[in-house]
This record gives sequence, structure tokens and C-alpha cells, in this order.
Amino acid sequence: MATKKKIAIMTSGGDSPGMNGVVRACVRMAIHMGCDAYCVYEGYEGLVQGGDLIRKMEWHDVRGWLSEGGTLIGTARCMAFYERPGRLAAAKNMILNGIDAIIICGGDGSLTGADRFRAEWPSLLDELVSKGEFKPEQIESFKHLNIVGLVGSIDNDLSGTDATIGCYSALARICYAVDLIEATASSHSRAFVIEVMGRHCGWLALMAGVATGADFVFIPEKPSEHNWKEEMYRIVQEHRKLGKRKTIVIIAEGALDRQGKKITPTMVKDLLADKNGLGLDTRITTLGHVQRGGTAVAYDRMLATLQGVEAVKAVLEATPETKTCFIAITENKIIRKPLMEAVQDTKQVSSAIERQDFDEAMGLRDAEFSEQYKSFMMTTAVQMDEEIMLPEKERMKIGFINVGAPAGGMNAAVRAGVAYCLSRGHEPIGIHNGFAGFARHHGDTPLGAVRPFDWLEVDGWASKGGSEIGTNRELPGESGMETIANLIEVYGFDALFLIGGFEAFHAVSQLRKAREQYPSLCIPMTLLPATISNNVPGTEYSLGSDTCLNELVDYCDKIKQSASATRRRVFVIETQGGRSGYVATLSGLGVGASAVYTPEEGLSLDMLAADVRHLKEVFTHDKGQSRAGRLILINEKTSKVYNAKLIADILREESHGRFESREGIPGHMQQGGVPSPMDRCRAVRLAIRCIQQLERYGKNVHNKVKADPMSASVIGIKGASVVFTPINKLEEEETDWPNRRPKAAYWLGMKEIVDILGGRPKYDVPEADLTGFKAKDVKRGIAAAA
Repeated sequence: MATKKKIAIMTSGGDSPGMNGVVRACVRMAIHMGCDAYCVYEGYEGLVQGGDLIRKMEWHDVRGWLSEGGTLIGTARCMAFYERPGRLAAAKNMILNGIDAIIICGGDGSLTGADRFRAEWPSLLDELVSKGEFKPEQIESFKHLNIVGLVGSIDNDLSGTDATIGCYSALARICYAVDLIEATASSHSRAFVIEVMGRHCGWLALMAGVATGADFVFIPEKPSEHNWKEEMYRIVQEHRKLGKRKTIVIIAEGALDRQGKKITPTMVKDLLADKNGLGLDTRITTLGHVQRGGTAVAYDRMLATLQGVEAVKAVLEATPETKTCFIAITENKIIRKPLMEAVQDTKQVSSAIERQDFDEAMGLRDAEFSEQYKSFMMTTAVQMDEEIMLPEKERMKIGFINVGAPAGGMNAAVRAGVAYCLSRGHEPIGIHNGFAGFARHHGDTPLGAVRPFDWLEVDGWASKGGSEIGTNRELPGESGMETIANLIEVYGFDALFLIGGFEAFHAVSQLRKAREQYPSLCIPMTLLPATISNNVPGTEYSLGSDTCLNELVDYCDKIKQSASATRRRVFVIETQGGRSGYVATLSGLGVGASAVYTPEEGLSLDMLAADVRHLKEVFTHDKGQSRAGRLILINEKTSKVYNAKLIADILREESHGRFESREGIPGHMQQGGVPSPMDRCRAVRLAIRCIQQLERYGKNVHNKVKADPMSASVIGIKGASVVFTPINKLEEEETDWPNRRPKAAYWLGMKEIVDILGGRPKYDVPEADLTGFKAKDVKRGIAAAA
């Protein structure tokens, strides 16, 4: 690796929420790695103009940037860079500033321009020498230009990555707007046609449709198979017959029909409002640039930060032979990919759409895109496709049960599972209020805890928080395993679909182990993890965790604003999460915390003392000119002694008047209100996968179930894949039972990034507690503590 390198960071193309997080991460990581960091203001225009538009950045220059929308270093169209003289001027300005590496955050056009710039670099240097701008020895150390791309785009239109920086923030704006519009649409029994961005990519329109339970979506990649007017008319008419009072149609600005002709919101409105047809009171709403504005959601901050850190590492590890790469994410894995291959694949999508080869266009999108499209059609056209109905003898009776604390996305998962069941001919049955409701209230009159779903009611659950069928922490062993086993037989369940956190995981474990004693439990069962703590073994993501992070980041932004306004103030925020530090760590990443305390690492007096010394030094050097409010996050179960209030008191005492400290406890607001779009979309996708997993077993398969470990499983995202894992494998190999969390967690390494970007000095890790006989012997003085 280079010991001293000058790295430029720039944003280009359309702005997107999270770009400021990229700049902050790149600047601070570059400085941490011993490099000089420069920002190029106004995109390529700044590179061409030079002068004050290329500025060296210090650590404190990017303080507070995480919570800012847009891009603070600006972006602008630059026609000069399209021509060689413009690129020659850019090369000259880079050499004048000693820069030989660029990290650029933008769309595919911006990144393509950067790759072309790199390809021309040697000839540009030769031309500068031949014109007498530089002597050969002056350019000797600039022979090779390294470029790394980050994709900043609300459209999520670059192939090769699951998400681009800003896309989930834009989706959040759309879903928020649709949720508001739904309320007034229902009041007046109206129809709304909502136009969203996406000229060549329907990701925003599709995901908004999935997340909000829209009636119909139009996307460029997948026009209706036959006549879109007839198909939409049929679906909307069926929904109205069911008793729906509102109709929501979401259309991407680039929507086309099968012949490649543009479909406009006005065309859709005219069909819905036609007096000789549906005759609905219809309005059009074009959301426009509100989709692009505002602060970034937690996911985009995390993505921007982790990709920014990886981009700096990629620049330093690059050789002259390294292809220009961009930083991508596949499920939960940050990886480097060749830039121009992704750009070519992206252009092929547009080309396929122009040729009206829509199958190829869908095939070029990632697997999740086509899977979500199928999920949307399944959940909006419930029981309308006779071809996918199963024969009578293959139809199953499936019990739905929520276990544990409420989590965002539970209702969206139930809705999707019920929709899939109804479309296939299965009988979905709601078990209300968990195993406690099942055991003690199943036979209540007039309304028992075990009852069929009313689709009209369930269809409105897509955006609802909490759990509409109730949830409870009670385990089947506590309810009475014999009672539960008998009830499963009485009600004739062929399978169980559980949604919940660690209690739900424990429940499946208990049910599996009891199969030897109770044959009625030999039915397939699968768990969809849903908990804000994200502590279920077998997955790196649980429903509700994204909603929780958004709530926490929003809360911390407001707290930090107060801390910044009063300048010399530290807030100590207590987060939930059980004995998992996921919530504290990821929210620390999203708000730029000065320190994060987690149960996995622990907390000691030495650690606190080191952080107090650091804060005293920070405030000593701060003259009140910068936004110096600070946050410390502590998980609720990090320590039996040190809590948020005590730490705030210690900081106040030890500051000796140099700064103030306060504690903040957001409590159960972390469970969130309206679930985030990510939680809703993933709930739909994963719930349908779960029912398909149960469906593979069919009915009356006791012996098959008993012999197959996969008959009791957990669905999860692991690395770059969605997988099912047998519960017995997780019980034995991957579960830290005393601490109710997985033995290993992919996010643990992010704690170091929080510390690096927060400027936290090195500290000694707390000692592990002695336990068992070892602890007793040490206390008695008959063994050494080491």
C-alpha cells in the first residue's frame, strides 16, 4: 500500500441522499490511512475549473455531514469534460494539486466518464508535457490514475448491485406520500394515479407497489402481457367488488406498453374515470423532486459509510493493472466489481426495452427484482389466476402465528403469506396472540383465537406497524406442549408459519424436540425472523431492524441538533437490542457516534476513562466554531452497573465544567410506527418463500417430516444469499443460548469503523468475566485469575 497518497472525492450527476455520508467516510478514512483527502466541488466542472473548487479537507470539515441531504460539495453538468480539452484541463489541475486517485459517487454516466478519463490518462500526460505545461520528471509519479466508483442514484438502475446510495431514501419518500394519499383516497372512495421517477428502471415504482399494497404498477421492464387496459380494469374491478374504497396505481415515468409506446398518468386516469367503465373519481399526483430530497435513511447512511471506507481501501490496493471498479452490495455483502461490465449490463437493459425484448430486460435485472414483481402480482391479483391453483388434494391448512415483541413488517409478511395461500388454494388460519392465545383462548366465544383471515381486512395491512393478529413472548413449553400438540391435531394444521424474534426461534426449537413425544407436531414449520434486535441465529437480517434503525437515527439527529446548538454537550443514548449490539452499532454508524458500547465487547472503568480523556481533549481544542455536539450510544444490557444516566453523570463530573452531558432513552419508540419500505418489501419476498418451503412437503407427511431436518427451518439472508437453515443445526452450532444471540455476527467488524470515523482513540478491551468453578476458586484464593 502507498504510505502517502492524495485522494480526491467528488459527486457527480443527479444528487441522492447519502452522498454526504460517502464524502465524510472517504475523507476520514483517507486521513486515518495516512493520506491527504481533497474534495472536488461542483463535480467534473470543479475538476476542469480547478482553483478553489479543489480543496484539501481536514477531519473536522465533514462533521455533521451524515444528516445532511443532497451533496454539500455540489454537482453540476459539465459539457467541457465531454471534450478532450476539458479532460486535459482536469488532468492538469489534478497534477497541480498532487492528486493521482479519484473516488467518484454518481450514476452510470458519471462513472463511464471517469473510466474514459482513466483510459486517456497516459496520453493526456504526454500532451501536457509536449505543450510545456510540465517537465517529464514532474509527471513521473503520476503515471497511473486510480479511479473507484460508488453508485449514487435514487433509481437503483445500475446492474450488479442490489442497492444504490439514495434509492431507499427515495423509496421512503414515495411510500410516505402514498400512505398519506391512501387515507384521503379511502375517505372519498377515490382512485389515485401516482407518478414516480424511473425513466429506464422501474425499481422505485415496483418496490413502492409492493410496500404499499398498490392495486397496479407500471414499469418499463415488464409491461402487461396482453392489453394493459383490460388487465388493470379486471384487477381494479375485482378489488372494488371485494369492498375496497381506494384504488392506488403507481406508474414509473418511463412506463411503456408491449408495443413500446409510452403510457402516461393521464391515459391511466382516463381509463379509471371512464363513465362507461369503472367510473372512479380519479386524481393524478406527480411526486417529482421530493423523491430526491431530504436526509438519508439509516440504510443509505450505512451503505454510504461502508462503501466509502471500502473505496479508500480499493484505491490504496489498486495496481496499474487493476480494472476500474465500483463498490457494490449483494444482500449484506460489500464487494468490488468491474465498473464497465456493470455499465454495459445496465445499457443492455435500456437496449432490450427499446427492442421490446422485455424478458431479456427482466433477466438483466437482479434476481430480487423479478422475484418482487412476481410477489406483487401474486398479492394484488389474489385468487384471480386459476392456472396457479393447486388440486384439492394438495391444498394445505397453514397456521400463522407471531411470537415475541412486535416488529415492523410483521403485518406485511402475514398479508403476503395469506395472499399466496389464497392464490394457491391453501387455507391460511390466524392464531391470535401467540401460543398463549392459542392455548387458552382458542375456543372463546363469540371470537376465538383461531380463525380464518378476511382478505379485505388483511389487504390493508401492508403499511401497518405492530401485529394485527397479536403477539406474545410465551413459549409452547410454557403454554403446555401437550395442549399445543393436541390443538394442532384438533384444528388439523398441515404446517406452521411463525414470525418473530428469539422467542419464536426458541419456540420452533421446542416444537421440533417434542416431535418424538407428540406425532401431531410432525408437520413442516418455518420461521421468518422479525425483531428489532436482529439477534436470531440463521440470518443477518430480521424484519423490523431497519424500521428500528430509522427511528433511532431520526431521534439521534434531533438530539445531536440540540447538542450542536449548545455546542459543548454530550448526549448518552440508550438503545434496545437485548444482548445484541446490532442496533447500537448500526445506529452509531448512521449518526457518527463518538463511542458505542455493546454487550459483545463489554464496558470497563478504563474504557470510560479513555473516552472521558478523549472528549476533554476534543472540547479543549474546539473554540465553539464547529458543530461539536457529540453522541455516545450504549446498548441497554452492555453492563449491569454502567447505564446511560450513570455514564452521563460521570462525564459531567469529570468534565470539570468544560462541557455538559445528558442522557436520552428512546425506549419502545424504537419499535417504530409505520414500517420502513425495506422491512415491508423484504417481508413480502421472504414470507412467500416461507410458504413455498412449507408447500414442498404437502399434507400427511409425518414420516417424511420426522426424517428431514429441513422440515423445521429458519429463512435468512446470509452473505449474498437467501437460505433456509435447519433449526437443529442452528441450535447446536450457531446459537449462544445464554446471551440469546448468534455465536457469530457479520456486523461486529462495523464497530471498528464507527470508532475510526468517530475519531475515537485506541482503548483496552474489557476483561471477560470469570464464571463457574474458576470464579469460585479465584475468590477463595486457591487459583490464579489469569
